[in-house]
Amino acid sequence: MDDETPNKTISVVEAGKILGLSKNLAYSAAHRGEIPILRFGGGLRVPMYRLEKLLRGDSQTEPTK
Repeated sequence: MDDETPNKTISVVEAGKILGLSKNLAYSAAHRGEIPILRFGGGLRVPMYRLEKLLRGDSQTEPTK
């Protein structure tokens, strides 16, 4: 991936900042399924397209696993 390619996922903390949430509140929201996440081993990532969908107010968000 080069510097010109936008991130397709961001951290839960970064998503929280976009949403105006503290680190703890962002992780709590992610674990409750309020912020869409992907799990990789012990790590969590937020797909940008799903976060953008959430911000647009699309009610048809996909459930997290």
